[in-house]
Amino acid sequence: MGAVDSATPAVVDALAWVHVRDGRVLQVRPKGKDVFYFPGGKREPGENDAEALIREVAEEVSVQLDPATLQLFTVVDAAAHGYPEGTRVRLTCYTAECTGDLAPRSEIAELAWFTQADADRCAPAGVRVLAELAQRGLVTR
Repeated sequence: MGAVDSATPAVVDALAWVHVRDGRVLQVRPKGKDVFYFPGGKREPGENDAEALIREVAEEVSVQLDPATLQLFTVVDAAAHGYPEGTRVRLTCYTAECTGDLAPRSEIAELAWFTQADADRCAPAGVRVLAELAQRGLVTR
């Protein structure tokens, strides 16, 4: 057994759905958390990005993503909120059309629609994605 290099930071590999409507982007706040995140989460063993994101979004916000419309939006690297210091998150973000009515489910306490002005209420990776959305003119600054 080799020694673990404690200088190498842990990386959380996560997926997110970027859903923009009327110059605002959907965010979710899990129960017991103080910040908002993009809907999504981590893969289960054997899942690809599409399978994991479709499952996570249905579990969190009650809608079904159309896999035929899934498109990569961006990938960001940032400090992982709620993890030990030095832990990073690699957040792969997709856009996709959906069917159904948005509603909080499972561990989600509330849904909100954010502009870049709401960045102080987001986890660090969310701040980066909001900035990119604003730069591209997709959300209100």
